[in-house]
Amino acid sequence: MKRYEKFVLEAEKGITFEVSEGTMGELIVRAIITANSNYVNPPIPWGYKHICGEWNNGFVIERISDGSQFVWIPVESLDSDGTLDGEHFSEKFGRRNYQNDNFSNIGYNEALEGELFEQLKSVKKYGGFYISRYNISKDSEGKPQSVKGAMPWVNINFDEAKKVASALEDNETVRSHLTFGAEYDSVLAWFIKSKSKTLDEIARDSTEWGNYNSPEVLETASHEEWSANNIYDFAGNVAEWTQEKHMYSHRVIRGGYDYGIGRKSTVSYRHCVHPIYRYNDTGFRAALNIK
Repeated sequence: MKRYEKFVLEAEKGITFEVSEGTMGELIVRAIITANSNYVNPPIPWGYKHICGEWNNGFVIERISDGSQFVWIPVESLDSDGTLDGEHFSEKFGRRNYQNDNFSNIGYNEALEGELFEQLKSVKKYGGFYISRYNISKDSEGKPQSVKGAMPWVNINFDEAKKVASALEDNETVRSHLTFGAEYDSVLAWFIKSKSKTLDEIARDSTEWGNYNSPEVLETASHEEWSANNIYDFAGNVAEWTQEKHMYSHRVIRGGYDYGIGRKSTVSYRHCVHPIYRYNDTGFRAALNIK
């Protein structure tokens, strides 16, 4: 048997090796998958099926019962420029300061507790999270769904949106909730990381995130821009309630709406309102917590 000077083990990112001696004088090499590698193999909850995409280009799952779709956001592949404490921008999962907003305790804030804390644990375990591919709408029986082409559920206040988002899914393996600011900005960070949008395009005055159904926009939009919107459906919709707070009592509405112009059309836009108000241009999304 030929003898070699070196024995080299190679593996993809996320896999490490453990070397030990066996009881019979053998050398044992074990390949171990680390937790952070899970984002390249997104979990598919019970009751769902994978319908298209890979982990890095729009991994979409569909609920078998009603066709509701959710898209995977690979948080572990993002840059560490988010915040969970409002001060240190060193997190992959968290809010971003795209518009030089005030992330102090009395400005934009989001307590790391309850559903957000549980989502952080899930993201660390699985490497990412699912967000509804479309704005939440009603089915024929008035139940929440995330399907293409349906009229978004609007004229709903914050507490109602939070309740409905939580009712979308709740079983032993997965639970839904109203989108947090940390999740919303992680989606935008993925747009930047995947090069479907630049930071400047997300944060500057622009109508690019306006009505994608207009012929003028469709003629000028690049293939990459259209593909990104086709996967994530963040353009040409309604503004969206989130669980992010402003000051002590106001809630934050994110994004723009299909007839808005300028800064109010960009997905990074934040608007602060009292949670009891209802608007005919404001809906919401839901995110999934994989248990």
